[in-house]
Amino acid sequence: MGPRANAIASEEAWPASRTSQVIAEDAGMSDALIETDTADGIGYIRFNRLRQLNAFNNELMREFLAAMKRFDADENVRVIIVSGNGRAFSAGFDLKAAAERQLSGHDEWRAQLELQFDFIMSLWDARVPTIAAVHGYCLAGALELSLAADITIAADDCLFGEPEVRFGSGAVAMLFPWVTGPKAAKELLFTGEDRMPAERAYQLGLVNRLVPADQLMAEAERTARTIAKASPASVQKTKRAVNRAYDIMGLRNALAAGLDIDVDINATPS
Repeated sequence: MGPRANAIASEEAWPASRTSQVIAEDAGMSDALIETDTADGIGYIRFNRLRQLNAFNNELMREFLAAMKRFDADENVRVIIVSGNGRAFSAGFDLKAAAERQLSGHDEWRAQLELQFDFIMSLWDARVPTIAAVHGYCLAGALELSLAADITIAADDCLFGEPEVRFGSGAVAMLFPWVTGPKAAKELLFTGEDRMPAERAYQLGLVNRLVPADQLMAEAERTARTIAKASPASVQKTKRAVNRAYDIMGLRNALAAGLDIDVDINATPS
């Protein structure tokens, strides 16, 4: 059965020099799986599993969804920035945690993948605009999450990928053809590409713009402040209008069908 893919799920995959940097950074961080705060109309969510390169486990996803719900209820929050502490935005869903769950059958896999789907689509469905600020690695479920954000800003040395087929799995939220078109989506998904340079991701429309790594958060905040200064009612209704256009074109039905297929992929021995 195919566990959710995550090409770089732990520090062991990194060169020793980078691993030591991750551990050193981790020593100074809190134990929280995510960190949240607000300032000047901006809500911040930062992934904080540094030793696992911010890989998503169930606990992190549930905390993330709770944070999104709090921001959604806070009228002072006009835009949300999602980023990752440490050396990567995220390596995707946590392979080790997935293996430990030992899921079997369609019902168990559906419950798990629906949690992942809701986690990803929370950025798309948020009341306010969402910005993904990505660096290091943005792989598998993390790439899907960044696609669900309204705006994605990337460090120019970030690596992207969707390696699920290499692990006998598939995409949870099949947003790729809606963003890139079918040709690029199929190439990315069929090959299990996991080292796509940021420039190529930009060319395919996976990200809005590239900036030097040391300018990433400044650029995300500059964009967020510009949005926050606009009329919140106008911005939020405009977001609903854009999303509604995609719903009318069949996005929701297509995503539901894609999720059904991913459940079948994972629940059926290959």
